[in-house]
Amino acid sequence: MEESRRTYIPAAGHDWALPLYDPFVKLFGGDRARKALLDQAAIQPGHCVLDIGCGTGALVTLIKRLHSDVDVVGLDPDPKALARARRKAERAAVTIQLDQGFSDELPYPDASFNRVFSSFMLHHLQAGEKEKTLREVRRVLKPGGSLHLLDFGGPESRQNGFLARLFHSSHTLKDNSDSRIIALMSQAGLANPKVVRRQAMPFGKIAYYQASAVPEP
Repeated sequence: MEESRRTYIPAAGHDWALPLYDPFVKLFGGDRARKALLDQAAIQPGHCVLDIGCGTGALVTLIKRLHSDVDVVGLDPDPKALARARRKAERAAVTIQLDQGFSDELPYPDASFNRVFSSFMLHHLQAGEKEKTLREVRRVLKPGGSLHLLDFGGPESRQNGFLARLFHSSHTLKDNSDSRIIALMSQAGLANPKVVRRQAMPFGKIAYYQASAVPEP
């Protein structure tokens, strides 16, 4: 398959760091950040939810634990991270669909999801991949659906912390400014893109974003 020949940055930035990723993120407040992202999304019973770049499955497992009446799908290109995500879901006794694939080629029909999440993933992507990913997000969102995105702050902050520097080289963060992300969302056809909040965390400065699909008629 073509996907198997594509390269990608692993969930923790490097394969060697994958076992350290969850403990470090939890220690430095990443779980609280993801909970805040989830609260922002106002998930409703019966929703279908997608997490692109789900990594080791922290967010998708949290969503299913808190919202047992929604369908939850996680997508990631890294089979090692997905294996950890499956074990995490099994320990939590929740059912989640976990698929291997890339965010700029989503293997789902148009208008499949009410909510799409991206948590500490967008900065992994090259500029062209970011544009394609956000267009794919717009395509798979149902009318009235929304994208909720959390990531490290961009270069204007110059406050990326220890964890960001440990797991990610500076070049992966240089194109991650608020203005650039908002512009990419708008160019992808997402409506009302905005920064919901900014926050300084022990692992770096982070920002929460939101954008909507075309409203229901």
